[in-house]
Amino acid sequence: MASNQYQERSTVIRIIFITIGVIFIVRLAFLQIFDSKYRDLADQQALRNVTQYPARGLIYDRNGDLLVYNEAVYDLMVIPRMVKNLDTAFFCKTMGISLDDFNSRMDKARHYSPYSASIFMKQISKEEYGSWQNQLYKFHGFYVQQRTLRVYDKPIAAHVLGYVGEVDDRDIAADSYYHQGDYIGKSGLEQSYETVLRGIKGKKIMHVDVHNREIGPYRNGANDTTAVEGGNLYTTIDAKLQEYAEDLMANKRGCIVAIEPSTGEILAMASAPSYDPNLLVGRVRGENYLTLLQDISKPLFNRALQAQYPPGSIFKVAQAMTALNLGVISPSQGFPCDKSLVGCHNHPSARSVQEAIKMSCNPYFYYTYRRIIQQGKFKSIYKDSPYGLNVWNDYMHRFGFGIRLPIDLPNVKEGRIPDTAYYNKKYGSGKWAFSTIYSNSIGQGEVEVVPIQMANLACIVANRGYYYTPHIVRYYGPDSTRNEEFYTKHETGINPSYFEIAAKGMYDVVHVGGGTARRANIPDIDICGKTGTAQNSGDDHSVFIAFAPKDNPKIAVAVYVENARGGGGYWAAPIASLVIEKYIRGEVTRTDFEKMYHDATPCQKLPLPKKTKTKK
Repeated sequence: MASNQYQERSTVIRIIFITIGVIFIVRLAFLQIFDSKYRDLADQQALRNVTQYPARGLIYDRNGDLLVYNEAVYDLMVIPRMVKNLDTAFFCKTMGISLDDFNSRMDKARHYSPYSASIFMKQISKEEYGSWQNQLYKFHGFYVQQRTLRVYDKPIAAHVLGYVGEVDDRDIAADSYYHQGDYIGKSGLEQSYETVLRGIKGKKIMHVDVHNREIGPYRNGANDTTAVEGGNLYTTIDAKLQEYAEDLMANKRGCIVAIEPSTGEILAMASAPSYDPNLLVGRVRGENYLTLLQDISKPLFNRALQAQYPPGSIFKVAQAMTALNLGVISPSQGFPCDKSLVGCHNHPSARSVQEAIKMSCNPYFYYTYRRIIQQGKFKSIYKDSPYGLNVWNDYMHRFGFGIRLPIDLPNVKEGRIPDTAYYNKKYGSGKWAFSTIYSNSIGQGEVEVVPIQMANLACIVANRGYYYTPHIVRYYGPDSTRNEEFYTKHETGINPSYFEIAAKGMYDVVHVGGGTARRANIPDIDICGKTGTAQNSGDDHSVFIAFAPKDNPKIAVAVYVENARGGGGYWAAPIASLVIEKYIRGEVTRTDFEKMYHDATPCQKLPLPKKTKTKK
């Protein structure tokens, strides 16, 4: 009986011990196999995962000149839990930071993770790193990670090239490729071609000792991956022309856009005022960005793509082509210069479309626009005008107005071509007609266009009726990939012979007596242009579009100078002619003329050119 009791107790004890053993084994298996938390902590004590950042792709101009390249920099990383026995005063002195700065950075790192590495100090130059590299082993928990920084050989094309900045929470949420401390294109080409330029990150796993020193690759690098550098961009920009255009606009507000009509390739895009792109690189980027952002002259604002201006009289070219194609006027149509209808400068009445373009007659285009809007399809002008406006709206879209031109840069505005919905909302349905909206006829009223659209209009006339989408990048990457959409011809559907009339009228603007842009005349270069003076609450804006030569054009230009007294022929036209001469000849021979427009600001009155006597 007693022996059975002892046997039962022995069995119970064995079961208890076995149960406890099983619990320990299961728990140990769970910790080692299923729960990675403690395994990761152990690995972090012995292993270091180092991200291998790829070099961003390089950016070249159309002639192969380097615009953007990379320079090696270093990030000082910290694993807070491993920071032990640190001589804080010596560390701060070595790194050139204050104790408060040190504490702030460490608090941020601990908040991110006590066990994982995060950036303590970013974008350290190779010179700075070299000065304390040999002291790094004394600072347990700290190590450096190499990456690259953008460098701009010349301080040009800031709005085109864009800049790179640290990712924010939205960037990380939008793309799992990015993690805290990574960099991403924030504007310009850097943003548009981010996935091409960024490359592919690699990873290196290193064994480290108790002093946080690397002692060799984990498993001989079997788990490492190699970073793949980003693809290069080969742009359409002519660096010399870009620099020249920016130099001309240095003390002005406005922009210059130059395009090759036969391809849509943008040769130069200068927005003024601008800034040195090197200001938005490195540890000073944040401070400099804030300064630029608060500047009342808005140097970060890309006027070429984002400013929506009244086009003024350059818009008359599109009006004339539309009216001719609709058959509401003929090439030989004449209208009186009746200033009681709309103000105009003194000149004879235009007897044809060509003369009307040359003299930029406001009443002529008042009549022309009225025939487009009120075509007599309906007896009531309140029904006829909406019909005509819809037709006109469609034609303006064919010219690329009122739509976003899908160029390969971000934040492009579409301008405004008002439609019936716009006027119904503003005045009420059935309560407006041509007499309400006639200011559109001369590029005023509710019409707004973007300078890239103005340059595109010059391309359309240069090509006699079609355009290619303006773009900045010819091809990219080692396989010379190109965007096929940029090689699609966009037809206006207007008879090319009408554009020949426009080209002749624009030639007369520059080269024939009575033309409004005689200051743009260059001997031996057949420039075709159209002036515009855009009304403004302050001084009017000066506008000019042009292309050259007249036949087989090589360049089309739009110039917009804000608050420039004297109109399109006084400021924008001469500046455009200098850009054209620089591109076609490679140099400017009118050096005195060049200096005058380079040095002057729009508030100054420029001397009139000397009149030359013509032989009879």
